[in-house]
Amino acid sequence: MSQQARPKKIAGGAANRPVAAGRRQPATDNRSQKAAARREAILAAALDEFSARGFAEARLDDVARTAGVAKGTIYLHFADKEALFQELVRTMISPLVAALVELRAVDRPIRAALERIAELFVGSVGTRRRDVVQLVLSEGHRFPELAEFYYREVVERAMTAMGTMLERAIARGEIPNAALAHFPQLVVAPGILSVIWVGLFDRFQHLDVAAMMRTHIAILLGERSGS
Repeated sequence: MSQQARPKKIAGGAANRPVAAGRRQPATDNRSQKAAARREAILAAALDEFSARGFAEARLDDVARTAGVAKGTIYLHFADKEALFQELVRTMISPLVAALVELRAVDRPIRAALERIAELFVGSVGTRRRDVVQLVLSEGHRFPELAEFYYREVVERAMTAMGTMLERAIARGEIPNAALAHFPQLVVAPGILSVIWVGLFDRFQHLDVAAMMRTHIAILLGERSGS
């Protein structure tokens, strides 16, 4: 009786087995990480160029060179300079507004809310967020579409959230002057002043932003100074 033929071994063994779909994930993740890194590099370069040259004079060629990418790569992520500006606002400023909106969602003492807002301002003055705000302040009058986008995305949302918190605080008797509910801009005014001062005058006279914000909160709450 003849021996039953044994199946032949395929050269390469496990190397020739089908690769599970999950095993391809690292390559996909790596491509996604590289794309995200290029996007971040483009945004950082755009802020550098906008800050140095102004929005009008900044060129996408310069943005691409600073970011270390081809100009065409920018268009894979952003349609134009305005789209770059909008994304800078969304990624760098909008998270602060989201934090403010979250404060409104919780009915807490106004002092705690104001102290949290002060922390957000103080923590942002020394970062590139300040450059975005300065860009709006310096270029907004020349490019009203940029100012309008910033108003809709940042200012309007922040003032609405702040107004709600102030109305609740006044109803509880935490704020002595009820007129403040009509001017939520007064709450954030020191933040804007800090951006302007640090950008222009801090080398001549340092501004202690944290101390200024504490004093501002005391004034808003009608507290008497101990000194």
